[in-house]
Amino acid sequence: MSGTGAHGWGFTDDRGVELGAPERPARVVAYVRAGAALLDMGVTPVAVYGSGHDGAEADPAKDGGLAAAGVPYLGPGRALDEERLRELRPELVVDVTYDGKSPYALDEELAGGIGVPLAALSVGNDLSLPAIIGRFGELGAALGARDAGPGGGGLAEAEAAVRAAAVAAGAGFGVLALSGGGAEQVYLARPGAWPELARLAGLGVRLIDPGPGPGANWLTTGWERALDLAPALVLYDSRAHATRPEGPERLPAGARLVPWNPEIPPSPAAYARFFHALAEALTAA
Repeated sequence: MSGTGAHGWGFTDDRGVELGAPERPARVVAYVRAGAALLDMGVTPVAVYGSGHDGAEADPAKDGGLAAAGVPYLGPGRALDEERLRELRPELVVDVTYDGKSPYALDEELAGGIGVPLAALSVGNDLSLPAIIGRFGELGAALGARDAGPGGGGLAEAEAAVRAAAVAAGAGFGVLALSGGGAEQVYLARPGAWPELARLAGLGVRLIDPGPGPGANWLTTGWERALDLAPALVLYDSRAHATRPEGPERLPAGARLVPWNPEIPPSPAAYARFFHALAEALTAA
C-alpha cells in the first residue's frame, strides 16, 4: 500500500510496517542518506540527521545537495532528543535499514513518542541496487515526487558508459574498494556485500575480492594486503571518518583513485554521478 486515497495516506516500508496518515506527509525528517535521495527526486526534507559515524557537522561526502538547498542538519540521530524533533513538527521520519528489522540511525521510540510514523527502507545486500533505488522511488512518488524509477536520472546512460569502459579497460584491470581505518588498518570491501559493487561487477567491472578473513562486509586487515592485491584502481571511502589511502606504503604506484561514498543516496541521479566518475577513470590514459 502506498499513496493517498479516500482513506488517507499509506505506505508499507521494508520492515513490512504499514504506515498511515490522514493526508500525504509534507514535513519529512530523514536520515541524511535518505534525505539526499528524496531531495534528488524533488522532495525537500525539513531537516536531516546523521549516523553514529557522523559528528555535529554534516559530512560533505554524504550531504548531496542538502546544504545547498538549505536543509538543516541535526547531528547524529541517536543524540537527537524528543523536544528537538517535536519542534520540527514532522509528519514522517525516513530512515534506512540494513537488517529489515530496525531503523539504522534513529531510535524508533523517539518518533513513536511524538506520534510520527517512521519509514525504514532497505539498503542492504538483500536487495539489488535497482530494487533499492526503485523502493526509494516508490516512497518519493507516494510523497508527491516526480517519477524516480531505477532507469531515470541518467542512470541507464551511466551504466552503459561503465559497461563500455570496462570492456576498454580489459579483464586484467582490477578494482578494489576500501575504507581506510588509520595508519595501520584498512577495511577491504567484499563486492557481493555492497549492492552498487555487485551492480558494477554485473556491468563487467572486475571487482577484487579481498579473500577469507574476519568481517562480513569488509575484510579487516593491514594496508599491506591492499598492496598485495595490486589493484589498478581503488574506490576509496570518501566519508569524513575514513582515512584517505595515499602513499606507496598503502597503494601500488600508479593506482588510480576514485572517491566512493558507501552511503550514496539511493537515487538514480546520485548513482549516475558515481558511475560516470568510475567510467571516466576506467578509460583514463
